[in-house]
Amino acid sequence: MDTPASHFKQSIRLLMTRRFGTFWFASLLANIGTWAQQVAQPWLLLSLGASPFMLGLDSFALGAPVLALTLVGGVLADRADRRSVIAWFQSIQMLCPTLLVVLLLNGAVQPWMVIALSLVVGITDALSMPSFQTIVASIVERRQLPTGIALNTTQFNLSRILGPSLAGVLMASVGAVGAFALSAASYVPFIVVALWILPRAAVHSAAAATPGHTSTFSGARDVLAQPDLRGALLTVLVNSTLCAPLLTFCAVLVKEAFQGDISHFSLTMSAFGAGGLLGAVALLAIDPTRDQRLNSSWLATGYAVVVVLAAVNPWAWGLPLLFVLGGVFMTGSNASANTHLQAMAPVAIRGQSVSLFMLAMRGGIAIGGLFTGVTVSLLGVREALLLNGVLALAAQFAVRRTWLRAGTPVAQG
Repeated sequence: MDTPASHFKQSIRLLMTRRFGTFWFASLLANIGTWAQQVAQPWLLLSLGASPFMLGLDSFALGAPVLALTLVGGVLADRADRRSVIAWFQSIQMLCPTLLVVLLLNGAVQPWMVIALSLVVGITDALSMPSFQTIVASIVERRQLPTGIALNTTQFNLSRILGPSLAGVLMASVGAVGAFALSAASYVPFIVVALWILPRAAVHSAAAATPGHTSTFSGARDVLAQPDLRGALLTVLVNSTLCAPLLTFCAVLVKEAFQGDISHFSLTMSAFGAGGLLGAVALLAIDPTRDQRLNSSWLATGYAVVVVLAAVNPWAWGLPLLFVLGGVFMTGSNASANTHLQAMAPVAIRGQSVSLFMLAMRGGIAIGGLFTGVTVSLLGVREALLLNGVLALAAQFAVRRTWLRAGTPVAQG
């Protein structure tokens, strides 16, 4: 009889395998560095005199390239050598925090430089992340895919605890330069492992030889044509556009609404990671045959409620608690949508399916960051987040009605 305990044991066994376990650990190290930078960067911008709009512009610069390039990244994931795609673009990306370290040590950093480097990171992310996102599906069996994605989500959210915590310590001791140095160093083990785990002979896709997928973006059109898969993407898009600004403008909320410092900010960001970790662990105990649409839709609604509560919350101590809940709901919703999308999409166009997921997630964050940056400047941070939360609630109810009515397609090989 399948029980939550048996599902959890199966998950641990997958983590103990050589290929998946090594990939998991290298990804953890890389994401710790990324999240350390995600905490240091908005605080650095505020300390340099940047306005809330500039924080939104920085978020837009990081995510906007996804809107233009992520489908190209999906085609690269399906038709190119994923080892080369990951190694080259991640190496370029590693140079960005390295350059920030040099600028900080020389006292030459300006807000526009930080935003310009975010744009470079955004471009390399858009082109390489679809290849990265397909690694799990490439190294586990189809029946293990929900477990593999849940485990990968676990390490991502563990990094969301460790990264901001380390950033808080480093910024309080050696300054922002320490967090950016950690970010730069964290790329190295992941690039090495990606080169090992994806042998060149294994990355040639059958997409080019698959009937019906002859044009460059035909796979993406096939995914969007299915109401069931489109519902997953819309759920993620609403999460990213209207709810993710809670993280983008956390620094403004802490500093202006609660007069907090870097310790309060890093604690709040770590709390979101703790919630995400709880959500990912909970997914490991859920029967992988359960309808992922129910998980994703209801948890997305919970995330919108958290945004509303965070906007009206009057207590500084209540903010980390709400962020724990936000982490649980966001992680559970997005991971369930991602699992549903990858399990149901044909293998030959899995890279393009993932690129659409990244487009909804990262593109939504970019648009939401810019939109919310404007509303924060006009209305104030609490009012802007309240507006986002109310709109997200209405949108998720509308999406769920059509998504759950759509028939679930049969998973294709």
